[in-house]
Amino acid sequence: MKTIRQKHHIPATPQEVYLALTNEFTIELWSGYPAEMSTEAGSEFSLFDGDIVGKNLEFRENELIRQHWYFEGGKEESLVTIDLIPEKKNTVIELLHTHVPDEVYEEMVDGWKKIYFGSLKQFFK
Repeated sequence: MKTIRQKHHIPATPQEVYLALTNEFTIELWSGYPAEMSTEAGSEFSLFDGDIVGKNLEFRENELIRQHWYFEGGKEESLVTIDLIPEKKNTVIELLHTHVPDEVYEEMVDGWKKIYFGSLKQFFK
């Protein structure tokens, strides 16, 4: 198991970024895939047409998202924490993704950078 730590600068306010990460209709706009999302702790979620699934653990509006991501059919629970930090008119995202299975580590590092936050950056440009 490995840990991923990344920082991303998004050209939008924390309020806009939070909405883009928690509203299923907005997620579909920037990701291009169907999404199921709720800001209710304990609710299940599905992103990128089911490629990413898990459980929502905690939300602090415009500040924090914490989720369990499931790997290997739900056998492994991986913790994702996304902190939204205001920086002038932008947002710094601090990502901490723990308990990432070794066999998907490189794919996840790349996925966070290029697909997840890369798509989000393009959405706000």
